[in-house]
Amino acid sequence: MSRMRQWIAVITVLTTGIFAVVLFAKLRPQINLVEVGSHAPDFPAVDLATGEPTTFSRYAGDVVLLNVWATWCQPCRVEMPSLERLQRQFANTDFHVVAVSVDRESPEVVKRFVEDLGLTFDVLHDQTMDIQRVYQTTGVPESFIIDRDGVIIKKAIGAAEWDGPVTATLVRRLLDAR
Repeated sequence: MSRMRQWIAVITVLTTGIFAVVLFAKLRPQINLVEVGSHAPDFPAVDLATGEPTTFSRYAGDVVLLNVWATWCQPCRVEMPSLERLQRQFANTDFHVVAVSVDRESPEVVKRFVEDLGLTFDVLHDQTMDIQRVYQTTGVPESFIIDRDGVIIKKAIGAAEWDGPVTATLVRRLLDAR
């Protein structure tokens, strides 16, 4: 084999290797899908009530309805009262509604929204919108019901009536599973 052919072979192998690495990096998020049966990823946010940084891992061992939303989202506004009713239905249990605002606006904008609707469940604020990347959401609202072991049991895209009997039965079953 001539020296020229050897160089062409080396360049071809290197180019193919680089292409494979770039392709893998592009497809990796799609390979590790966050879906029903997946472990719920941790993420950082700010607790709106305290203004302090927190992470989702603080809810480890509890049953959680994680809701990703924004103040400018009309369907989010529509579903918030049902999330509040669900939280009240399971008050004094290990169930938590955790609503994560992805507003780029200041925390004051989110606080005003929460106060206007009289929401008492936990509200976190993620101005970086990292949760949308981590949970691979397609928009807002998107919600996840997560069991005590941190496994996603249900995923809902779009607004829902969360205080209905189907969700209440699921939450009761997850609370009683321990």
